[in-house]
Amino acid sequence: MPDIVLATLNAKYIHTSFGLRYLMANLGELRDRACMLEFVIHQQPLEIVEALLARQPRIIGFGVYIWNVEQTTEVVALLKKLRPDITVILGGPEVSYETDQQAITALADHVITGEADIKFAEVCHGLLDENEMPELGPHSSFAKVITSELPPLAQLSSPYELYTDEDLKNRVIYVEASRGCPFTCEFCLSSLDIPVRAFPTEAFLASMQRLLDRGAKQFKFVDRTFNLHLPTSMAILQFFLDRWREGLFLHFEMVPDRLPEQLRGLIRQFPAGAVQFEVGIQTFDDATSKNISRRQNLDRLADNFRFLREETGVHIHADLIVGLPGEDIESFGRGFDRLVRLGPQEIQIGILKRLRGTPIVRHDNEYRMIYAPNPPYEILSTREIPFEQMQCMRRFARYWDIVANSGHFTGTLKLMWQNAESPFAEFLRFSDWLHAKLGRTHQIALHVTAQALFDFLVNESELDRDL
Repeated sequence: MPDIVLATLNAKYIHTSFGLRYLMANLGELRDRACMLEFVIHQQPLEIVEALLARQPRIIGFGVYIWNVEQTTEVVALLKKLRPDITVILGGPEVSYETDQQAITALADHVITGEADIKFAEVCHGLLDENEMPELGPHSSFAKVITSELPPLAQLSSPYELYTDEDLKNRVIYVEASRGCPFTCEFCLSSLDIPVRAFPTEAFLASMQRLLDRGAKQFKFVDRTFNLHLPTSMAILQFFLDRWREGLFLHFEMVPDRLPEQLRGLIRQFPAGAVQFEVGIQTFDDATSKNISRRQNLDRLADNFRFLREETGVHIHADLIVGLPGEDIESFGRGFDRLVRLGPQEIQIGILKRLRGTPIVRHDNEYRMIYAPNPPYEILSTREIPFEQMQCMRRFARYWDIVANSGHFTGTLKLMWQNAESPFAEFLRFSDWLHAKLGRTHQIALHVTAQALFDFLVNESELDRDL
């Protein structure tokens, strides 16, 4: 039986835990005394506890995130009732900040804040030594909250071999060529990760080759700014271009206003649908951008979108956020219309979340920012957007996912605003109408959505029935 169990609750089975694999890879000589267990948030806490206790561990390390903290808290509470002798160690972004204010950290024995790739192994060594060699005395350095220093990336052991054949076949494979972000967007935890640090390119590409050799086809890069360092970006794109095979898919997060000609030349060569760029725009309003310390050149952004849509087969996933300090519905709507005209294949409407540790809280008083007290800590109202309007926008975002981002109505959707100046105003009208008709935003069958869309276009927008 393993002495150490690394565990987390993923949002869905298709997701893999990148963090657990880094911890396991860097356990050193303790690796043979450890195992990983991945669950999903919809599993019953008692079933999870049963599976954990069946391994008879001495230490359990949990990866805690905004999407699983509530369920993980239940699991830890049950563990501590049943087996208080098992040492519980927490890590992850959700518990790396404001640790003294959280129920889950009160239950745990230790919390490691920051990047724990190496620190977790160090703590496990010390805790196991205390049990096996009590004459060494207690390790006083292991306080309740343990701060992890930034690990030198070149010294980390690669986690990629820990992806199983099942992972490669049926689950999302996460990879990273760098950590950190040079920008200071106040709503984002990455703004705290300065400076940007890169993994050695040659070793990273060697790991990618091994994944390709094992049959991996889909690679999701978690780098916050993939196109920040041009030589590295070009080396990675060229690597995959040279090894192109049917079904290969690459996902990158990119800085929207940085796409020099050298990168463009490589991007043009990929087949349609092979590359997806996630582009975080968040707002087009200058005053709001200043409020959240976000810098971007909107003219260059527009030119990059034009290039990607007209000269490449790249799939663009663009993000906008509702509820940023200082932005009202009208301003958001103008930005939405501007983004629709730029033509990304997917527009993700996010509701602002107050992630623990982010400096967005400095605006709370001036802009009357009120957030939900429980995860995912979404904004409930602001000075500019009262609660009732925020609810309308929450429904707007949900219905936009169902109709626009689902890919089922790509032709029909454009009919909604073909005779209108504002796509935002027309879809908001549809959203309000649909909610009045259905009274819900979830568990809506595809045929119900299709009929509702048809009825709205014919009866409310007075479009030709045959069209």
